Amino acid sequence: MLQIHQFPCLSDNYGFLLHDPDSGETAAIDTPDGAEYLKQAEAKGWRITAIWNTHWHPDHAGGNAAIVEATGAQIIAPSEVERIGPIDTVVTHGDTVMLGEWKAEVIDVSGHTNGHIAYHLPEAGIAFVGDSVFALGCGRMFEGEPQQFWDSLSRIKALPPETALYCAHEYTAANARFARHADPDNAALADYARGIADKRDRGEPTVPTTLARELETNPFLRADSADMKQRWGGQTAPETFAALRAAKDDF
Repeated sequence: MLQIHQFPCLSDNYGFLLHDPDSGETAAIDTPDGAEYLKQAEAKGWRITAIWNTHWHPDHAGGNAAIVEATGAQIIAPSEVERIGPIDTVVTHGDTVMLGEWKAEVIDVSGHTNGHIAYHLPEAGIAFVGDSVFALGCGRMFEGEPQQFWDSLSRIKALPPETALYCAHEYTAANARFARHADPDNAALADYARGIADKRDRGEPTVPTTLARELETNPFLRADSADMKQRWGGQTAPETFAALRAAKDDF
């Protein structure tokens, strides 16, 4: 069985180490802080053999060089990561990546950046989604367009609902405040928001979340629903998504 070690790093990132005990292989999912990843891997007795980047931003790929220097790990990433350093294997939508005998499917989730990808491991029921979607939110649309980003979210929405989504930041409390503003009549969202507040008061992470919960409560994933279209004045899901994203940017 795969083992996932999650830990906080930088100001609000989460680091993830994905370990296969059978092969002894360990993947660093993004690298916000190379030194912290190496420290955490050493504490677990794991050697990082691969880096799986989701996108090029320094708080996701900035630790690549330090980890490679210490371990010789192979960097697997979308081509955009070459903006900040060399990579070994370029992957794009539809490719597969292996960790031992475990297969990860590469999904185009562009919009936050134009090359952003996610890694879905169907047999493990997990997906590492970077900054494409968060608990009750989604990434800022720095490079993409609304239709593009909505298409990406639609690919995430199509995963099995029981999929655990490993988001890259602890943004959930702030996202919940906007979500309640965006979708005030959603009873499931209200319950979810109360649970988030309790977790954060106890210093507990809100990540991972499940796709099923996000489909019910995340306003960005609900941009295709009739009530959200009516509330936010969109004729189509991409229009509604664009209105929500602009509102969140100014919230």
